[in-house]
Amino acid sequence: MARMYSGKRGKAGSKKPDTNIAKPWITYTSEEVEQLVVKLSKQGKGSAVIGLVLRDQYGIPDIKAVAKKKISKILKDHKLSHEIPEQLMFLIKKEIKLTKHLVKNKKDMPTRRGLLLTNSKIRNLVRYYQRTKVLPVGWAYDKEQIKVA
Repeated sequence: MARMYSGKRGKAGSKKPDTNIAKPWITYTSEEVEQLVVKLSKQGKGSAVIGLVLRDQYGIPDIKAVAKKKISKILKDHKLSHEIPEQLMFLIKKEIKLTKHLVKNKKDMPTRRGLLLTNSKIRNLVRYYQRTKVLPVGWAYDKEQIKVA
C-alpha cells in the first residue's frame, strides 16, 4: 500500500504471524499477560510501548494470541484507557511542536507543509473515531488552546 502523501511505497516492514495460535514456548497464561499489561499501563506506558516491552522483555510476540484480547480491550476492561486515543494524542502533540517551531521560524516552508499534513491526518482520524463511536460526534479540539500550551 502506498504512503498517504507521497506516491511512494516505502520499505517493507515486519509481518505479523499468519496464525493467532499462541506459540509453544510461551509459558504465560492469559491472566498473567493481562496482569502484565495492567501493571505496565499503571507505570504510564502506552499500548504501543506495552506491546514492545512484552515482546522484548517477556518473549510474548502476540498478546492477542495468548490473552484472546487486544491490549486496548484489556485496558478498556480495567478502565485504564484514555478518553482521547493515543494515535490522536501523538498527532496533536506533533502539531503543537510544529506550531511552536513555525512561530520562531516563519519562513520554514517544509515545516509548514508538515503542519498541513498533520492537520489533515488529525481531521481524518477524528472522523474515523467519530464513525466508530470512540469519540462523541461533536468532538473537536480547540486550536487556540493548543497555541497556549
